[in-house]
Amino acid sequence: MANTILITRPEPSASGFAARLRDRLGARAEILVSPILQIDHLPPAPGQISASDVLILTSAHALPALAHHASGQACYCVGPGTAAAAERAGLHAIDGGGTAEHLLKRLIADRPGGKLLYLRGEHVAADLAKSLSQAGIETDELVVYRQLATPLSDAAQTLLASGTPVIAPLFSARSARLFFDAAPATARLKIAAISPAVAETVPPHRAQHIAIAAAPTADAMLDAVEALA
Repeated sequence: MANTILITRPEPSASGFAARLRDRLGARAEILVSPILQIDHLPPAPGQISASDVLILTSAHALPALAHHASGQACYCVGPGTAAAAERAGLHAIDGGGTAEHLLKRLIADRPGGKLLYLRGEHVAADLAKSLSQAGIETDELVVYRQLATPLSDAAQTLLASGTPVIAPLFSARSARLFFDAAPATARLKIAAISPAVAETVPPHRAQHIAIAAAPTADAMLDAVEALA
């Protein structure tokens, strides 16, 4: 029986990942997009971001907040994908190494001068501002988007209940928890997890296979999904 890949990332990341999967897999798998999170952007008030700030990003979802504030500021980014998006937005991006832990170590090693401002979502896996402040690097933070839980589409629910093998790429612990709350216990699931931490959120006996990406990047997730297809 052919696999169907169910992508639950927020847009526009979901459609972008789906397009890359189609290029990679061709006719080897059907792809359905049903975001389980919706990004709600919160524009910053005047004066909350300045041209002298040293910025910290753990997601490209924060970049719309800089639409009228990007002027070549140094911007520490969690990984290469976010760094590339930050460069396109007009920032001087510094790749933090792929994970929040690596980013924290890079910031502590560099100890950049000036005001550090962490632009983040309402839900984060790591409290970077607190960890940096505890390391003696004063860091402010600003919530510039919310990740709102969204029900799976009717098509996604029908697929999960159909008995068809479903490959589900999971990109965060929160989206994984929401996905398993929404998916029927009988769903035949193969999970591609972006990290061991995300894999650990998979409830017992809910997945037939779990593949963990070799690195927390979209490229590595493509490899993990292909290995399951």
